[in-house]
Amino acid sequence: MRSPRTPSAASAASPAGPARHRRFRTGWAAAVLGVLSAVLLALVAAGWSPLLDADRSMARRLHAWAVTQPDAVHVNRILSDWVWDPWTMRALAAAVCVALWWRRERVLAVWLAGATLVGTLLQQVLKAAVGRERPSWPDPVDSANLAAFPSGHAMTATVVCGLLLWVAVELGASRRWLRPAVAVAVVSVVGVGLTRLYLGVHWPSDVLGGWLMGACWVLCAITLYERYGAGRERS
Repeated sequence: MRSPRTPSAASAASPAGPARHRRFRTGWAAAVLGVLSAVLLALVAAGWSPLLDADRSMARRLHAWAVTQPDAVHVNRILSDWVWDPWTMRALAAAVCVALWWRRERVLAVWLAGATLVGTLLQQVLKAAVGRERPSWPDPVDSANLAAFPSGHAMTATVVCGLLLWVAVELGASRRWLRPAVAVAVVSVVGVGLTRLYLGVHWPSDVLGGWLMGACWVLCAITLYERYGAGRERS
């Protein structure tokens, strides 16, 4: 017999007004992030000179520092290629989906899996559409494939960490557990973006785009779940 989740029981007993207000705020935040993402995408695609100049300046400085710090490069490669790698993040999301299914939180499990998959597909479509070249160095400290914009590492970490925090809230996690979870998520999302810049495989605007678009998609997925999925979970 499945035990009801605390947030669901509370939501069922609460009036529809607060739920609509929450969806409105989440949807509004998603719209703002969507506009910012679209503006950045347009500037990158158009090759706006001030943005490209800023990207090149920061990338050159970071690369000049990285080539003199082989130990730091090694640590950053471990973090980027193993700890915060997109496949590591997707594996984490898949493990949580299995756990949710086992707990009979079937709709939430499917929603998490679907949102993660759509986030990955969106990222690949954008990369192919923009087709931005990655930084090129005479003395590279790392290499990467596919187009540069948006950063797949940054976007995947943002999507997975954001969705997992949302799932924790949905399941009624206490502040005792949420606070360290938020800290780990923030360190992971910010950290993986910085590793990609330090290793010289992305422009700063690639990482910023990954963060913005990832956060936008997380909020869109949450808004859609509250509108269409939550009722199915509670029925």
